[in-house]
Amino acid sequence: MKPRNKKVRKHRGRRHARGSTIVEFAVVLPLLLTLLFGIMEYGWMFSVRQTLQNAAREGCRLAVLKTSTEPYLNVVERVEQILVPMGIDASIEMSHATPADPIEVVTVTVPAGQVSLVGDFFGPRDYDLVGTCSMRKEGMDEES
Repeated sequence: MKPRNKKVRKHRGRRHARGSTIVEFAVVLPLLLTLLFGIMEYGWMFSVRQTLQNAAREGCRLAVLKTSTEPYLNVVERVEQILVPMGIDASIEMSHATPADPIEVVTVTVPAGQVSLVGDFFGPRDYDLVGTCSMRKEGMDEES
């Protein structure tokens, strides 16, 4: 009779273990999903930031060319070409070079809440993601 009781007890133990596993999974799953979505959100924001930086660099590269006849229209077009595949609608600001200050600066800005994957799940996003680049304009000297 003892072997039969052991089998019954083992069987009851397995049912209890299955039930506690489900409860533990139900408790841990929201934490794991929050961690997973946090990692995805951070990766996406990092990718958007890198895209903004690349767009600013490409725009600034065109703005400093001496040979360009309409450099600032080309800058806006080039920046938009880089941002469109990511679905980003950013604002573009430029400061133009002068003989006294021969530096071109291109800044591309987008509100973080506009590009967030999870919205306000991790709190409000009231800051901007910014990409900035500055380069010396070709052929700008004080004698020109």
